[in-house]
Amino acid sequence: MDIEEQYDKIFRFCYYRVHNTDTAQDLTQETFLRFMNSSYEERGEQLRFLYTIARNLCIDESRKAQMEELPEDYSDEGDGAEDLIRRMDVNAALDKMPEEDRELLILRYMNEVPLSDICKIMGISRFALYRKLNSVKRDFIKLMEGGNLHE
Repeated sequence: MDIEEQYDKIFRFCYYRVHNTDTAQDLTQETFLRFMNSSYEERGEQLRFLYTIARNLCIDESRKAQMEELPEDYSDEGDGAEDLIRRMDVNAALDKMPEEDRELLILRYMNEVPLSDICKIMGISRFALYRKLNSVKRDFIKLMEGGNLHE
């Protein structure tokens, strides 16, 4: 497991959960401190354990934190107005989704976590995950097209 690559992915995961850059950095550091200080890494399934730590820390933080707007310089992918608008649209759509659905999209499509690991992280079967992913993708597309989840 490449720690630097996972660090960026865990940061992105935390950021989309708490919507605050400084808090996401703190949570990411705390995640890796807890991961490195645990004996779990000897037993395998490090990725699942890493995301479980991050998820639990984000849940604790989201209970007490207030949301901050997405900074314009968050992503280093192009600095055109179209890219910025697209990122803002994606974030707005994600914000309208239930927390579990948003988490699923981040894990699978932003962080490219393998399906088997997502099943373990979320505690669901592969069949249930496929059904959930299809439903969540439809909802996300509807939101991106300006629709409402309850139409």
